[in-house]
Amino acid sequence: MKTKRRAFIGGVSAVALSASYVAAPYVARAQKKYDDGASDTEIKIGHTCPYSGPASAYGVNGKAIVAYFNMINDKGGINGRKVNLISLDDGYSPPKTVELIRQLVEQEKVLCTHNTLGTACNTAIHKYMNAKKVPHLYLATGASKWGDPKHFPWTMGFQPDYHTEAVIYAKHILANVKDAKIGVLMQNDDYGKDYWEGFKEGLGKEANRVVKHVTYEITEPTVDSQIIQLKAADANVFFNIATPKFAAQAIRKIADLGWKPVHYINNVAASVGSVMKPAGFDNVQGILTAAYVMDPTDPTWANHGDMAEFKAWMSKYHPTAHLADLGNVSGYAVSHMMVETLRRCGDNLTRANIMKQATSFQKYRIPMLLPGITVTTSPTDYYPIQAVQLARFKGQSWELFGDILSAESA
Repeated sequence: MKTKRRAFIGGVSAVALSASYVAAPYVARAQKKYDDGASDTEIKIGHTCPYSGPASAYGVNGKAIVAYFNMINDKGGINGRKVNLISLDDGYSPPKTVELIRQLVEQEKVLCTHNTLGTACNTAIHKYMNAKKVPHLYLATGASKWGDPKHFPWTMGFQPDYHTEAVIYAKHILANVKDAKIGVLMQNDDYGKDYWEGFKEGLGKEANRVVKHVTYEITEPTVDSQIIQLKAADANVFFNIATPKFAAQAIRKIADLGWKPVHYINNVAASVGSVMKPAGFDNVQGILTAAYVMDPTDPTWANHGDMAEFKAWMSKYHPTAHLADLGNVSGYAVSHMMVETLRRCGDNLTRANIMKQATSFQKYRIPMLLPGITVTTSPTDYYPIQAVQLARFKGQSWELFGDILSAESA
């Protein structure tokens, strides 16, 4: 009889789900070495995500991760060990994240954490994870601070960092918008500030082109008043640094006001399913963003092998999720990275060896990354993905254009 591991979502036991991964052989079995959370039969991993609260649109990421590991377990696990993923709801509240992470590390005794979501939430546990020397891996936040191995050797991000992404937008504006007058909406936390600092760096001597910069708190009901202020400042470019709920609100309010700026939206709020469609397809035409993964709504990838495998996984392991939600792609890609990291550990499932493997990727191809984008890490380079491609919204999907860019090539 087939058995399934249990995952815990929001503190309630639930059957775990999974993704399309074919286990590869690993080299020579040395003497087995284990830290907390590992044994001959199990690897225990911790995860936190906002399944509720103001950023609950990101809950789809967590559900996709749970689904991926269910597939891994159905295929026999990692080097013969089943994965016990414990996924908990922190409501996008840093104090709650601290509480749950302590529970995962000290009570559940997880081997490592995987893709914990949110800049502020991860900031709250950053020092704790490094003091405990527990791998704090592949975070679901692009803050540039996650690439600091000198001071935080146990923490590593995954996606392109916000700072680099914002530099690319700024340089694109300067090269393509005549007499740019820029309005910026920013979530008032570390996530928003990281984008803002990168954006100013990208503008350089042209930073005075920002005619209005407004912020909002995650607890506010709407950003309508902020959008009114930006339009009143006569901005002809809008940089939308917002999480999905507020990004969609901003787009709708812009349409209501009849304002027509050149509109850039940050990658973490570029999901067709959770932002663009709810905002109304008529209202999102021509919006620009930066992408690093294939979008299931883009017909470009209809016959690509990665997309075929992704859709087969969605159909079997994640059937209630919507293909248009990029959170599913993110969860799928980042979980492949974690599985490959653990596979490379072989029978040496110590926390130190996990970090050794996590810092040893060289131009590694992860399914669903855009062609030309690979993963490279080292003991001094904790930024796995450092490139993006610009995209423009057309019809009901994103349309890629131009070259693969990094901050240096922008």
